[in-house]
Amino acid sequence: MQAIQVLNLTKEFNGFKAVNDISFSVEEGEIFGLLGPNGAGKTTTIRILSTTLRPTKGKVKVWGYDVKTDPDDVRRSIGIVFQDQTLDDRLTGVENLDFHARLYGMDKKMRKKRIEQVLKLVGLWDKRNTLVKYYSGGMCRRLEIARGLMHYPKVLFLDEPTLGLDAQTRHTIWEHIKSLNQREKIAILLTTHYMDEADILCNRVGIIDRGKILVIDRPENLKNLVGKDIISMKLSSPEKMIKLVAGFDWVKKSELHDGLLYLKVTKGDEKIPLLVNLAQKNSINVELVNLRKPTLEDVFLHFTGRTIRQEEGSTRQRIGMRLRSWRRR
Repeated sequence: MQAIQVLNLTKEFNGFKAVNDISFSVEEGEIFGLLGPNGAGKTTTIRILSTTLRPTKGKVKVWGYDVKTDPDDVRRSIGIVFQDQTLDDRLTGVENLDFHARLYGMDKKMRKKRIEQVLKLVGLWDKRNTLVKYYSGGMCRRLEIARGLMHYPKVLFLDEPTLGLDAQTRHTIWEHIKSLNQREKIAILLTTHYMDEADILCNRVGIIDRGKILVIDRPENLKNLVGKDIISMKLSSPEKMIKLVAGFDWVKKSELHDGLLYLKVTKGDEKIPLLVNLAQKNSINVELVNLRKPTLEDVFLHFTGRTIRQEEGSTRQRIGMRLRSWRRR
């Protein structure tokens, strides 16, 4: 069964298309990721799917219910973890979950049983009676995931689930997300701008940029589209190096981003000594050389011509210009 169906979805704000004619589906039990920079349209999409924002155009169904005509049925079918924390830090972990369960009409016996289940699932049972104001950032995120599962939803939305957390805590959250997906057999739609998060967690990924989904596939298939080894070099004269390697048939593509020269090559480990010697013979100082396999960052670069960091910077500029324009009206 398809847990989510999105067809030609568009959302406009004062003529600006935050989401621009996107289509995708999520299967029951699948983890699907929307990967893109801040301002790409990820959160707007989740807000529409969770019925907190009406679409301008398009058709959206969640667990078979239309978000425009059956919003109450959609809300009963979903759990959501927002990007910003929404816990009451004056309550304990158990009290936060109990309050949420009461809103969904769960009786006392069911609430007690489910609270124990979800707190054990996210590793917070031992902290159940601690006030949330004493929780760490990672513990709060895990409690919010537990809260989203309280009423047995069919679909769970996770909006940037590890934003602002340290690397160790992020990995802990990932393990809990994979565990709940396997145990609860729940469909998960997560948004993220972290490449490793999408790669590790998602069965399929949709790369979204400037409101449009550019490609959807499994992470491995997306990386195979790029194909070649990636050599990155920090050089005193990268433009000169681009001209020098232009005649080599084993250099499939050369690009300059963020002050680094990126070369897509065959058999990268054999080509590094050749490149270093070539640079030295032409009085080009080599400060850094790195070899790696393609990542989802390279896939984003392949489809957009920009790194995700460059896109986030240009997005902030566009939003700032738009705000200044609106203020002048």
